[in-house]
Amino acid sequence: MKAPDFAERSYGAKDDCRKRCLENCSCVAYVYDAGIGCLSWSGSLIDLQKFPSGGSDIYIHLAYLEFVEKERPLKLIITITVTIGAIAIVSTAYFLWRRTGMTQKRVLKFATARKYKSREYLLFDYLNDVKFHELPIFSLEDVATATNNFQVANMLGRGGFGPLYRGKLHDGQEIAVKRLSRTSGQGLEEFMNEVALISKLQHRNLARLLGCCLEGEEKMLIYEYMPNISLDATVFDPLYQKLLDWRKHFNIIKGISRGLLCLYRDSRLKKIHRDLNASNILLDQELNSKISDFGMARIFGGNEVQAKTKRVVGTFGYMSPKYAMHGIFSEKSNVFSFGVLLLEIVSGRRSTGFDDDDE
Repeated sequence: MKAPDFAERSYGAKDDCRKRCLENCSCVAYVYDAGIGCLSWSGSLIDLQKFPSGGSDIYIHLAYLEFVEKERPLKLIITITVTIGAIAIVSTAYFLWRRTGMTQKRVLKFATARKYKSREYLLFDYLNDVKFHELPIFSLEDVATATNNFQVANMLGRGGFGPLYRGKLHDGQEIAVKRLSRTSGQGLEEFMNEVALISKLQHRNLARLLGCCLEGEEKMLIYEYMPNISLDATVFDPLYQKLLDWRKHFNIIKGISRGLLCLYRDSRLKKIHRDLNASNILLDQELNSKISDFGMARIFGGNEVQAKTKRVVGTFGYMSPKYAMHGIFSEKSNVFSFGVLLLEIVSGRRSTGFDDDDE
């Protein structure tokens, strides 16, 4: 099941979680998850629903009268009535949907996902419809174990999507886990967008997506781990600058160029990144650059040259003026961002900053 909203969280073993709920008269239900802990509810169970897969087992606290023999006929009548009513409603809704929605594409559901109450259900529905080339699905327990239960010491940083953690799987492979934050400015649409785009791309200069985790309200992306983190943490660091000669700088620039060529020229559809900046360029052990974070990316058809949006996203300092002011983006938008990156790599200075020496 999808766990209800407004949970009270505590820690302890599964038996302790059950005991606390049984001893508390106001406890309505509890869920135990090895990666999260004990979740309990004392009010109404809001937004409880069954998932096609994944989710958690929820234990409902019932009164003794619920099990009394004489109460069963009444409960049976109520159950049958509710079941028949539900089937009638669903059948009618399905019939109406078939009549009015046959011509609509499934992409419409993706575009309007935020308007639906059951966001998680749409996520599973969408993931089932898209071919992800056997993209692995990680369990929450495995990811929590790999990151030592998302310990602060394993946090690599925090972006618009949410916190980024370093972890190690049971086979010894190091991973980077992007965990969607509830307070994030990004959400379901960006999550699905990134999975749909990056799962289909395989290139040495694009960050490799190893899989994703979808359990309860958790949405996480599992990437290969980059030892040298990002261009932002390397090129502007005075200690790193002494170790980076011109040849290494030039190789980083070439890697970014190859990644952009893969997005624009070597792919059947053009992909506009829209948030190309120093923090989204990752560096591996040999300082090979890899473009990451495709949550804001958009796909262009073969004949499309540019598009316009009311929702301008990205990082100031890297946006082209036409995009920042009018929402018009194209291949040229990322060429502008690439130019800014070039200047930053060569000079070792950020494109934006503050200087208050003279107030």
